[in-house]
Amino acid sequence: MKLLTKAKKSLGQNFLIDKNIINKIVKIANIKENNQIIEIGSGYGNLTKAIYDMKPKKILAIEKDKNLSSVLKEKFKNHKTIKVINNDILNIIQKNNFHKNFIVFGNLPYNISTKILAELILLDKWPPWYDRLILMFQKEVADRIIAKNKSKEFGRLSVLSNWRLEIKKHFHISANCFFPKPKVTSTLLSFSPKKNQDFFLKNPKNLEKITRILFSNRRKMINKNFNKLFKQKDLMAKKLNIDLRQRPEELSNEMFYKIAIEYESLFN
Repeated sequence: MKLLTKAKKSLGQNFLIDKNIINKIVKIANIKENNQIIEIGSGYGNLTKAIYDMKPKKILAIEKDKNLSSVLKEKFKNHKTIKVINNDILNIIQKNNFHKNFIVFGNLPYNISTKILAELILLDKWPPWYDRLILMFQKEVADRIIAKNKSKEFGRLSVLSNWRLEIKKHFHISANCFFPKPKVTSTLLSFSPKKNQDFFLKNPKNLEKITRILFSNRRKMINKNFNKLFKQKDLMAKKLNIDLRQRPEELSNEMFYKIAIEYESLFN
């Protein structure tokens, strides 16, 4: 494949070019005519075109690279349902002016994939404006997202993701399916929002905070870090029925959510 503009390492650009993989990804979404689509990092529009062929109501092709967005605008100038937006997806998520029922596709840049996912999880309004996320990650990151507690991959990303989302792993994608060819394998995951939350937080950022603190020394007992969250740590540990000699990876997702609720209640 000949690139019209050079791929930028700073933007984590690796363009998906394998048509079979592109078609497999699109089929997962089961796109209907009333669906609206957001595509994160549209690149040269290979996936965009395949989505367009499924005839959704609208496609917002988000591309941060100014040169590539110009290429996309030219390529799809006669496609009325495709709108190319030259902006950073993080800015767009934070403004959050979308209506309901979007499906989000993304061949996410490796360098900010976890940041994008976290922003989509930690929205103030829930259920969110999207019905489904279909996202590609570096395999190592995907393994962390779907990891279970008591495993070495288990960490903040799994706790955050499982709080609000149902997660499904679909398939791995070889480096040979991209250009330029990355040094890693990718994995496709899909996410569906949980409509009814068992663990409600007024401020979702509180979960982000407590996971950051508790996982800051993941190989050590949570005792000292628990003390950073609660002045009366022993009383709180008793209330939660938690052993402060445990390491953070030994705690369940549910325990992190309970800790976050108790932490939030300190400020009510």
